[in-house]
Amino acid sequence: MNWCKSCILPDSRPGVVLNSKGICGACKNALEKEDVIDWNKREHEFYRLLDSVKNNCSGYDCLIPVSGGKDSTWQVVKCLQLGLKPLTLTWKTPGRTVIGQQNLDNLVSLGVDHIDWQISPVVEKKFMLKAFEKYGSTAIPMHMAIHAMPLTIAAKMNIPLVIYGENSAFEYGSGEDNSLTGYRLDSNWRKKYGVTHGTTSIDWIDNELTEEELIPYFGPTDEELDEKQIKAVFLGHYYKWDVNTSLEVATKHGFKSGRIARTGIYDYADIDDNFISVHHWMKWFKFGITRSFDNYSIEIRAGRITRNEALNFLLQRGEERPLEDIEAVCSFMGIEVERFFEIAEKHRNLEIWKKVKNKWCIPDFILKEWLW
Repeated sequence: MNWCKSCILPDSRPGVVLNSKGICGACKNALEKEDVIDWNKREHEFYRLLDSVKNNCSGYDCLIPVSGGKDSTWQVVKCLQLGLKPLTLTWKTPGRTVIGQQNLDNLVSLGVDHIDWQISPVVEKKFMLKAFEKYGSTAIPMHMAIHAMPLTIAAKMNIPLVIYGENSAFEYGSGEDNSLTGYRLDSNWRKKYGVTHGTTSIDWIDNELTEEELIPYFGPTDEELDEKQIKAVFLGHYYKWDVNTSLEVATKHGFKSGRIARTGIYDYADIDDNFISVHHWMKWFKFGITRSFDNYSIEIRAGRITRNEALNFLLQRGEERPLEDIEAVCSFMGIEVERFFEIAEKHRNLEIWKKVKNKWCIPDFILKEWLW
């Protein structure tokens, strides 16, 4: 494993490519945010986009995919301030939390119409288990749904603009390919950065999951969207994305953080879903990092902590195994916890993990003092 010399991410994480100076793409892009990008120009580009779609609008100006979290609350606030009439839509997680429901109710109370789309739990548990067994990811159904559902409704209701939040290809690095770090979310972006291991819904059809059962995960094609002049864009392309900024705005408009961090270091992130921490924790097996590595790297790029401070914090956190959430996921999928760890072991990345004296360890780990 090779580690970014600016933040604390390794090149085992998808999308992380280090340049000749040992700096990852996410850190390079963070510098561009401050020194290269003209955000006033970007904002006016967004105004022009809004003017163009209003000419193609017969009802709602835009559709915003929302969870009720701080980011989607900020997206709604921003669009309302711009005078838009948005429809909001949520993929309803089968593990929705009490605070998640409260924050979603608060978001709707800001003055938007809302669709809460729930998929049959019979289908979701089958799909989730198959995805976990095949790719070590419980969140493939979630990511497929949150990208398909908004586009499906936009196409059905002729809503000209779908506004997502951050572009993860830009915020977290895109390797050597910068063609998908711009404003547009299309099928090429979803295939590479949609966290579906490059699969689409059609790839999951078999004798256990039928095409009819997977209907919610199918969205319109790029050609169908172009024909209806529907655009899907990232708001983070037009406005500088920062976790503290969106948190501040969301909090002022009623968003509530959790009592403690569910996974990683932020007490306001991933709090709407009992299952999402399991998805993040599997990074430990596959990439040799935890959610905290991602979070601390964001803080380093924002200049709020140093790299050495982040490393010291990590030593105190350990691998952060979310046992309660693992038990909840297992209960939903209908498997024993022992079976969960059997499947997880099949996805341990043996290019980075080695067994020494009957203990799994990472020889090139960033922290030599780590207790394996």
